[in-house]
Amino acid sequence: MNQRMGLRERKKERTREAIANTAIRLFLDKGFDQVSITEIAEAAEISRRTLFAYFPAKEDLVLHRFADHESEAARTVRARPAGQPPLEALREGLLDALARRDPITGLSDDPEVMAFLRMIVGAESLAARLTRYTSRGIEALAEAFAEAGTDPLVARLVAAQVIVVQRQLSEMNYESLAHGATADERYPDAVRAAQRAFDLLRDGLGAHG
Repeated sequence: MNQRMGLRERKKERTREAIANTAIRLFLDKGFDQVSITEIAEAAEISRRTLFAYFPAKEDLVLHRFADHESEAARTVRARPAGQPPLEALREGLLDALARRDPITGLSDDPEVMAFLRMIVGAESLAARLTRYTSRGIEALAEAFAEAGTDPLVARLVAAQVIVVQRQLSEMNYESLAHGATADERYPDAVRAAQRAFDLLRDGLGAHG
């Protein structure tokens, strides 16, 4: 029974990825607003009903790629070594992601990644729906902070600051690359910005407020 369920879930995930990849190819070729749900369903050789069973909204066809990152910060906090402060674990995680040029940091100048991010920035409905993923990331991180012994109110407020800071840093990196910098050229400034941001998160705004 469990094996059959596992196979079924894997098949569903492959179908989901195939639909999303088909949609993203169309979006990158024609523009997000210029491609209809009917066109995507036809290209993926499925019905509109099947498409909506996997993706409730057109925007989700693009933004599902962010779903894996919703709980990434929370996972980092939970997996940190004993005795390490949560913020330091998050700082290390971000610095490692920058070094790897992880696309989620905005520090990837791979043409396909740049085109994908440019599409999100250029479509208002995508940018607006991205806030849902941000909110879920905050909730997940707040739970992880609370599990680590942080007061629930403080956990929620700190989680919100961390997630927003990470998103702002990513946008700054993307903007730099969009204006012609390479990932390698931007990297030192990206590291300095990340370090300063986490120093502020750790120490408070103080005189900077």
